[in-house]
Amino acid sequence: MGGTELFGALRERQFRLLWLGQATSTLGDGLVPVALSFAVIGTLNRSATALGVVLAAHILPLVLFVLAGGVWADRLPRQLVMLVSDVIRGVVQATIAVLLLTGAAELWHLAVLIAIYGTAEAFFQPAATGVVPATISPPRLQQANALLGLSRSMAFVVGPAVAGVIAATTNPGIVFVVDAATFAVSATSLALLRLPRSRREGKRQSFLADLKGGWHELVTHTWLWVIVAWASTFLCIVIAPFLTLGPVIAKESLGGAAAWGIIAAGWGAGSLGGGLLALRWKPARPMLVCTIFTLPIAPAVALLALRAPAPVIAVAQAIGGMGMGLFGAVWQTTLQQHVREEALSRVSAWDWMGSFAFLPLGFILAGPVSRAIGISTTLWISVGYLIVSTLAVLLVPSVRNLRRLDAQEPEAEAVLARLPGEPAEAFRGS
Repeated sequence: MGGTELFGALRERQFRLLWLGQATSTLGDGLVPVALSFAVIGTLNRSATALGVVLAAHILPLVLFVLAGGVWADRLPRQLVMLVSDVIRGVVQATIAVLLLTGAAELWHLAVLIAIYGTAEAFFQPAATGVVPATISPPRLQQANALLGLSRSMAFVVGPAVAGVIAATTNPGIVFVVDAATFAVSATSLALLRLPRSRREGKRQSFLADLKGGWHELVTHTWLWVIVAWASTFLCIVIAPFLTLGPVIAKESLGGAAAWGIIAAGWGAGSLGGGLLALRWKPARPMLVCTIFTLPIAPAVALLALRAPAPVIAVAQAIGGMGMGLFGAVWQTTLQQHVREEALSRVSAWDWMGSFAFLPLGFILAGPVSRAIGISTTLWISVGYLIVSTLAVLLVPSVRNLRRLDAQEPEAEAVLARLPGEPAEAFRGS
């Protein structure tokens, strides 16, 4: 595949428009995590527990409302759902900016506003999963997902390092000004999209019936519910302690906000490499590859437990990020290929809800648990769980054996489509 063809998805106008808006928005998003962390533990001079509460305030509404978001994204035009979400989140970020820049911010202000942000995001994410296939031709679907992932990764290369410098030298509120402006650009690009009206928009059932339909679609694919269930514990036990305790270690031992920015940027750099890999590589067994590629996250968590120098942790983060960059593009593509279009946003919502179900608990408990048993011990438990749980998921046959749809011979696909009785998905390792 030639270098130009790697970016062939950008030749298609609808996807190019979507990508420009999302790339701009994620550029702002890449600044926020570091700025928010040090707004809490720096500007407000609060503890890891307080930071955990604010982080949980973001994720908890996402968990609570994402199923509703999925149902409405399967009922309404998905770009409209995304646009309204962008407007709300832009207003939230602008409000936080004013509070921080004027010195009026208090912890409860941040928690409430971030909760509103999380609620709006709960409607955005399932809609976004469903919109992408409508903007791109099927052969370029993974390439489109990879390009969206690349823009996120680039944002999280540049963003954390810049945000760390801003937080250390001026006021984190400046970051929120920038993020608010990027949401305005994203909303404009969504407003300009011209997508065909889907037949699903003419169908109406009760809310509970729609919700049940999404659940049924989820559980019919064993590989899908297994990965979602695993992600729920993985994020709680591995990711939450890392994100909560990492800024504390950086402040105490590694040099402060700038050090944590470097570490976070390492993840973004690795994700960028993973996204580039996803432009070229379409693994024949996507879930097998995705699961294996989570194991390289372990070294970064271990090095943080050892309080290794920030550049060393950043390199390890880059290795883990590369795996997750590939994971993101391949996972979205697999979901979009194997799940019926009319149920895609609802299944994506169950994915988001299930994956993030215990993350708020992880954020809230990381501080108290680390005080009871020590920060390093808490992180070593994370490392152990990461390795053991990943190996357990690899024992599930449908995870190992699921095939990429376009990896099969066209003739075989035609035969499967004509077979009576069992649906074709049964022959694809679902």
